[in-house]
Amino acid sequence: MMDFIRPDQGRIYILGMDSRKKAVALKSKIGYLPGVVRLYDKWTGQEHIDFVQRLKNGGNGAERLVGYLDFDPGIKARHLSLGNRQKLGLILALIGKPEVLFLDEPTLGLDPLLQSAAYDLLTEANASGTTIFMSSHNLAEVERICHRVGIIKEGKMVADEGIMKLKKKRMYKVTASFADKFDQNTFAIEGAHIAGKLSDGLILDVTGDINPVIRKLGGYELKDLKIEHASLTDIFMEFYEKR
Repeated sequence: MMDFIRPDQGRIYILGMDSRKKAVALKSKIGYLPGVVRLYDKWTGQEHIDFVQRLKNGGNGAERLVGYLDFDPGIKARHLSLGNRQKLGLILALIGKPEVLFLDEPTLGLDPLLQSAAYDLLTEANASGTTIFMSSHNLAEVERICHRVGIIKEGKMVADEGIMKLKKKRMYKVTASFADKFDQNTFAIEGAHIAGKLSDGLILDVTGDINPVIRKLGGYELKDLKIEHASLTDIFMEFYEKR
């Protein structure tokens, strides 16, 4: 999409423009954060910021971003920690309020407080009209800030849905604690899988209709029962393990 590598076939259009033919024009409208931030070791953070601002025809907002992420722009890149390199990468990507953002693992190396600050910046950018494409293995992060999710397996898209719709799939995690002895074979039924064992119970992953499992549980005296909708992590693993 950034035109760094070329496809064998097909075309990509971004903002109505061919990503190859209009690559230069598009880059002025796009903010990009690679998986590994590449910097000029002898430049300070401020020199990187000044450089990108010139590329973006004086794109503004850098000073606010520097303050928000608690970044020291006077340090040379070769002395920056992983977290500070990531901060600078985010700042460079967000300069000039781009119309489109491409981000690869955007909070890599950031502590929890700075992760939260980065989420706020991305949510704010999206609210102001920026379209954000984000690749991440941090599914809690995806669940928190994304509206739509695509799951890729072996180079093919196996899911592409709104995150709320994806989470509303009929997938449940059932944790049951029994007051007396129980037979785990009772739950060897279609749609149910024993995901874990407790000293006095079971953890079941259930796909589809949950009522058969409820009926089986009704045959026992229970100490405790918890039924949760599956998390995005559970859904992700379901796609990878069973498709």
